[in-house]
Amino acid sequence: MLSHSFTMIATIIIVLAQTLVGVTSLPAADKISSLPGQPHVKFQQYSGYITVDDQHQRALFYYFVEAQKDPTSKPVVLWLNGGPGCSSVGVGALIEHGPFKPRDNNVLENNHYSWNKVANVLYLESPAGVGFSYSSNKSFYTLVTDEITARDNLVFLQRWFVEFPEYSNNNFFITGESYAGHYAPQLAQLIVQTKSNINLKGIAIGNPLMEFDTDLNSKAEFLWSHGLISDSTYDLFTRVCNYSTIRRQMISRNLSEICDNINTLVFTEVSNYIDQYDVILDVCLSSVNEQAYVLNQMQKIQKIDVCVDDKAVNYLNRKDVQEALHAKLVGVSKWSTCSKVLHYDRTNLEIPTISILGSLVNSKIRVLVYSGDQDSVIPLIGSRSLVNGLAKELGLNTTVAYRAWFEGRQVGGWTQVYGGILSYATIRGASHEAPFSQPKRSLRLLKAFLEGKPLPAVK
Repeated sequence: MLSHSFTMIATIIIVLAQTLVGVTSLPAADKISSLPGQPHVKFQQYSGYITVDDQHQRALFYYFVEAQKDPTSKPVVLWLNGGPGCSSVGVGALIEHGPFKPRDNNVLENNHYSWNKVANVLYLESPAGVGFSYSSNKSFYTLVTDEITARDNLVFLQRWFVEFPEYSNNNFFITGESYAGHYAPQLAQLIVQTKSNINLKGIAIGNPLMEFDTDLNSKAEFLWSHGLISDSTYDLFTRVCNYSTIRRQMISRNLSEICDNINTLVFTEVSNYIDQYDVILDVCLSSVNEQAYVLNQMQKIQKIDVCVDDKAVNYLNRKDVQEALHAKLVGVSKWSTCSKVLHYDRTNLEIPTISILGSLVNSKIRVLVYSGDQDSVIPLIGSRSLVNGLAKELGLNTTVAYRAWFEGRQVGGWTQVYGGILSYATIRGASHEAPFSQPKRSLRLLKAFLEGKPLPAVK
C-alpha cells in the first residue's frame, strides 16, 4: 500500500502536469449576455466548462459573477456546496447568496444580500457528476474520493485563472458549507503544498463536517437542549449507542438492533414535522436542504419532501436557461440539486480535516469556522469545541474574547478569535445553510472576514 507522502507527491505531479495542458474555452465564449427573466444589471457574468482531465473528458461547470462595483480591486471568492455531491449553482448561487433568486412566472429577482456586493464570486459544481459538471468516462462515477475532488478542483482553478488572468493577483478565498468542511481545507492544503500561483488568503466554512465523532455526537446534546428529545432518550443516545456509531453501522450496512431502535426513537420524538437543518423553521423542505440530507442519510422513514414549487430546479431545467449558461446535460436526462449518478466514498466522511485547518494556520492562511445556530445536523456545539481545541493545540491566545457581534442594532451571533488568524462565529437564527435563512447577517460576516476585521461589537 502506498504511503500517504508518496500518494501526495504523485498527486502534486499529476496536478502540475495537467495544468500545462492547453485550455480550449475562452472567457468571451463564456460571457453571459443575459439570463432568462433576469433584471438589468451592470456587472458581468460568465459560465461554462473547464476541462480537468483531457484524456477522460472530465469537465467542471462554473458560474462566475463579478463584483457589483470595482471588481478588479475586489477579492475572488470560490464557493463550494457540500453533500457530498450537491450543486453550488443550484444551491449556493440561486438559493443562498448569488445575485438573483428565482420567483414565480419564470423570472429572477435581485438578491439584496448577494455576496457579489463585496467580492467576485466563483461557483463551482464539483466533483464531476454534480449539476452540469460531467465525465464522458462513466466509470469515473463508480467511486469518487476526497483526494480526487481536491485534485480536480485545483486543476480547475489553475486553468480558470489562465482564462481570467486579470484576477490572478487578486486576494483569493475558499468558502463553502456542510461537506465543504472537507472540500475547502483539502483544496487549500493542496494549493499550499503544490506552491500554486494562487493568492490564497483564507478559507471560511459554515456548519462544516470536520471531525466525524465530535460533529455527529454533538447532535444528541443539541436535540436534548432544544427540547426535541427526552432525558431518557438523550441518555440512550449518548451512553448506549451514539450517532457516530449509528452512522458507521449504516455505512457498512450492519445496523445493530439496539442502535436501530435508538435511532428510530430519536427521530420519532423529534417528529417528521421539524426540519433538522433549521429546528425553528416551519416545515416546507426545499432543495436547499437536500445537500444536508445527502450528508446525513440516517433516517429510514421517508425520502426528502421537496416542495412542489422548487423554483431553482425548474429554472435550471429550462432549455433557454441552459443555453444562456452555456451548459449541457451529459449522461443525465435532467438537472438535479444533488447528483443521481455520483457514488462518493462514504468512508471519506471519517477523514478528519480539523488538523488541516491547523496546518493552514501555520502557513499564515486565515481560517473562519461559522455555525448557523439552529442546525442540528452539524451543530455549533461540536464545531466550537473543535476550533477551541485546535487553538489550544496551536498555542494561540484569545485575541477577541467570546462576545456577541452585531448586524445593525441586533445581535448577529457570537464570536471568538484566536491569534488574530483563527476565528469562530455563530450566526443567530441561521440554519445549516446560513446564507439562505439569515442572508443579511451572513453577508456581514463575510465582509468582515474578507477585510480581515473583527465582527462589529455593540456601539
